[in-house]
Amino acid sequence: MTRLIIWRHGQTAWNASDRIQGHTDIDLDDLGRAQAVAAASRLAEMHPDAIVSSDLRRAADTAAALAAVTGLPVHHDDRLRERFLGDIQGMTGAEADVFDAPAVGRWRRGEHVGAANIEEIPALSARLSAALEAAVARVDHGGTVVVVTHGGAAKYAVGSLLDWPADVSSRVMGLANCHWSDLRRHPTRGWLLWSHNVGVAPALEPLVDRSRLADAPESARV
Repeated sequence: MTRLIIWRHGQTAWNASDRIQGHTDIDLDDLGRAQAVAAASRLAEMHPDAIVSSDLRRAADTAAALAAVTGLPVHHDDRLRERFLGDIQGMTGAEADVFDAPAVGRWRRGEHVGAANIEEIPALSARLSAALEAAVARVDHGGTVVVVTHGGAAKYAVGSLLDWPADVSSRVMGLANCHWSDLRRHPTRGWLLWSHNVGVAPALEPLVDRSRLADAPESARV
C-alpha cells in the first residue's frame, strides 16, 4: 500500500506573529528549525523512499532536515507552494480584515473569493493534485513518499485526494507547524486518511494567539 506523508514546514517568525505568508519566501525561525529536526527523527522511522518539497525556503529547509537523517535527495516542486494570497500577503490577519473584510471572510470560509488577487481553490487544488501525482510516481507500489508543503496547501492537498468539497476542507483544522497527515492508497478504495495533525510534541506547536484560530484559521496557518 503506497503511503503519502503530507508534512507542513516548521515555524517562521511570520507564523508566530500571525502574518500571512502565501508565496512570500520566509525562513524558518529558531523554533522552526528545532521542530524540523525533531520531526525528521520520527519521520525517518517510517523509512521514506522519496522526499518532495515546495521550493520556498521554509519548506525546503524543513525537508533538508529529513534528508540529513535519511540520506535521500530532496526534489523541489513549485506546485507545492502555499496558496497565493495576493494583496494580503505580508499583512497580519487584523490588517487583512481592514484591507478587505468581505474578501478575507470568503477566503477564511473556503468560498470563491473573487478579489484581492487571491488564488481560487479550484486552481490551487489542480496544481496540488498534479504535484502529488508526480511525487507518488517517484516511489514503487508500496513505497513511502514525504511531501513537504504549507498549512493551507496541505489541507487542500488532503481534500483533493479525498474528494472533499471546499466547504468541508474549510472546516478541517489545518496542520500545526511541522505536523503531518498520513494517507494510504488502498488498491480498491483509493486514498484513505490514516491520521491527521500528527507531531512530535505539543510544546513545538506555533507560538500564535490561539484565541484567533476559530475566526481566522487560514491566516494563522499559511
